[in-house]
Amino acid sequence: MSRTNDLPKRLGCLLARHQALHDPRREPRNGLRWVPEVRRWQAERLEASFDRFLRDPRRRPAAQFFLNDVYNDRDFSRRDADIARVLPMMQRLLPSALLGTLSDAIELGLLTHAFDLRLARALEESGEGRRTLDAALYAQVYRDAGLPRLRTHQIDLLSRVGTGLAGALRMPGVALLLKLSRGPARAAGLAELQGFLERGFEAFAGLGDARGFIDEIEADERDVARRLFAGVPDPFRGRMA
Repeated sequence: MSRTNDLPKRLGCLLARHQALHDPRREPRNGLRWVPEVRRWQAERLEASFDRFLRDPRRRPAAQFFLNDVYNDRDFSRRDADIARVLPMMQRLLPSALLGTLSDAIELGLLTHAFDLRLARALEESGEGRRTLDAALYAQVYRDAGLPRLRTHQIDLLSRVGTGLAGALRMPGVALLLKLSRGPARAAGLAELQGFLERGFEAFAGLGDARGFIDEIEADERDVARRLFAGVPDPFRGRMA
């Protein structure tokens, strides 16, 4: 079976796993006191890593899209619930490339949340009496939580989401489709999904060299992961205290 024909099945499986992982009754680690702190600290770490992009007027919209919609501490449950509701219609209307990118975005969010839960558990079990993270403690629990192969896959997904959105949203007819679907999407209660696609389109519209931008992010994240697993004393190169 081709990857295109596999897309609906992959989307359905990812959405079901996403729902289960975020359900506090099925996944009690969601209630750990460290979860919000892990997400807060990682959001600040990413913003610090993206500083040069945020100071560049041309790259700022794409950087903000990554921070707010792709690779941050935002709760994507509403967006993914929207996708689940309209999956049959999306299969008919959206290009397969864009459906594949949405699948990658959901998998990225799923894997990122799974890692957040692992970090929260490691912090809980560390016996630390503290309630806030710093760079040294984060690096320690990052190594304790382990799974470097999946961390590599997480960065692979980040790159695929960026390149996929940059390519798919520039396909002929996608801009018109988004414009025509705005009213019906909001009327149907699908504003979160519509907003995600529109913000992605706008973010990449004026970027220019999308591949170069995404390559820089990917290289930065691989370098941070390598330094963290290697136990380098300053894995974030002075960007975090």
